[in-house]
Amino acid sequence: MPTGVCRGCGAEIVWVKTAAGKSMPCDPRLVPYWERPGAAGKVVLQRSGKVVSCDFEGPRDELTGFGYISHFSTCPQARGFRKKR
Repeated sequence: MPTGVCRGCGAEIVWVKTAAGKSMPCDPRLVPYWERPGAAGKVVLQRSGKVVSCDFEGPRDELTGFGYISHFSTCPQARGFRKKR
């Protein structure tokens, strides 16, 4: 998986290919998630590129899996990357 550095904040990122075929910058650490449709949390799955709504806490025996968090949701400079309409 390609890696890089965020142009906004200088943090390390990984590029995950989404199901739509686009590359999404993500934080490099895999996080545990509990899938729940409509939840506010989102992770990107490495193999399928699917974006999943989830919770980041839950019963250990009901863990869905591990995914990446989009760097757009954690970058302090994310507003500077928004497309102007």
